[in-house]
Amino acid sequence: MKRILFGLLIAALVITVGCNKKKENKLPRVAIAGLAIESSTFSPAQTGIEAFKARRGDEIFTYYPFMDDTAATLKRAEWFPTLRGHALPGGIVTRDAYETLVGETLDRLKENLPYDGLFFDIHGAMSVVGLDDPEGDFIQRIRKIVGDDVMISTSMDLHGNVSKRLANHSDLITCYRMAPHEDAIESKKRALTNLLDRLESGLGKPKYKAWIPVPILLPGEKTSTRIEPGKSLYAKVAPAAAREGVIDAAIWVGYAWADEPRNRAVVMAYGDDKEAVTKSAEELAQAFWDVRNEFEFVAPVAPLEECLDRAIAFEEKPFIISDMGDNPTAGGAGDVTWTLNEILKRKEFKKKNGPSLIYASIPGPDLVAKAVEAGIGETVTGMVGAEVDDRYCGPVELTGRVEAIKQGDRYAETEVVINVGSVDVIVTKKRKPYHHETDFTDLSLYPREADIVVVKIGYLVPELYNMRAGWLMALTPGGVDQDLERLGYKRIHRPMFPLDKDMDDADLSARLIPLADK
Repeated sequence: MKRILFGLLIAALVITVGCNKKKENKLPRVAIAGLAIESSTFSPAQTGIEAFKARRGDEIFTYYPFMDDTAATLKRAEWFPTLRGHALPGGIVTRDAYETLVGETLDRLKENLPYDGLFFDIHGAMSVVGLDDPEGDFIQRIRKIVGDDVMISTSMDLHGNVSKRLANHSDLITCYRMAPHEDAIESKKRALTNLLDRLESGLGKPKYKAWIPVPILLPGEKTSTRIEPGKSLYAKVAPAAAREGVIDAAIWVGYAWADEPRNRAVVMAYGDDKEAVTKSAEELAQAFWDVRNEFEFVAPVAPLEECLDRAIAFEEKPFIISDMGDNPTAGGAGDVTWTLNEILKRKEFKKKNGPSLIYASIPGPDLVAKAVEAGIGETVTGMVGAEVDDRYCGPVELTGRVEAIKQGDRYAETEVVINVGSVDVIVTKKRKPYHHETDFTDLSLYPREADIVVVKIGYLVPELYNMRAGWLMALTPGGVDQDLERLGYKRIHRPMFPLDKDMDDADLSARLIPLADK
């Protein structure tokens, strides 16, 4: 009898230990959600729901190389991806699009409650009709569903805006440290890894979050980390984040082309040591303020006429001109025709043997349809551009030979190349940025062999930057005009550098933001 009782006792102990071990090894439940767009309030364009190309459920994992089937990160949690949308930068988002996407996200979150953590993957510069601080509104509505105890890690673009509300509801928050954003995936992984580390360790939410609004508003073309002072400024972020007692730190340049109170630079740091967190944030904020007068455009700038003169006289290939004012990757409508019109007026480009120029690009769905119907080698005539933003120049009539047709592009849907004189104009059904060499070569255009390449962009992305022989950024009009003083801000906080050049020194003391559950 004693042996039987002893055996039962041992069995009970084994079961108890096994259950406890199983309980200890239980994976955290982590949701994923987010909407990403830069949207200019100075553009007449509006962004609808279709622009976000939302992914749902497990399809969301395809955004992240570190979440493929073999990735260690994937095995660290039980995942509940809801909805994530990512749109090309553009005009202000319609309220219906925003409410529909947010509403679906919230409904999907309700399906698998409760959660231990949530990865909130956003850009941070979304504007919505009739709503200030959409990302702050979005995360607050998420909190009402998931509760204040859930740990939220927010990942952002450094050109996003961090309101006090967004800082409050984010337990962990970070952004890119490079512009151009060559570290985008690395930064997202850091934000997610920080979340998983805190959940697995049982340390929970950081005890302290320091938030410092810095009254500086500069375009990305002046704050590239390729050059000084941005290069040295952002080099200070990693050491500040590595300080004992600090989990992470970040500098947001902010987004210059929206007129909301939240639009300005921000510095944040967070961790478990109050003094260390405060010191890291204040040092970074002061470093930013100290170099405010040193920021210059990442490349020489000039009026378009001067850019064309210099490009024509340049002997190496290619000379790249950035058509900055209508940059669709910063929020421009992408269909301003002013620059194209000025190019076509130049006598140098009217003959076939003139300097070869590629213009990328201009939407013109009617001309695209005519080109597709006519076919390669045929001559077509049609209007392009200025359907959305006609403030500076109306639609332009093109008559030229169809050189190439490509269908099925994710953004443009259909692309055609129309040759006019020595100019090859890329005309698209829908707007599209041209960042990669294959964007051109797929259309039988070879930018390395062209005399001049004009691209609707600001600072050059790596592929274009690496192929350039010469480069100028043209001060052209549009929804992301680089001359900020021409924009006419009415709602941002003032004083703001550089709009108020003689402003007093800013208050850069750390504001400690309470945790969401406090």
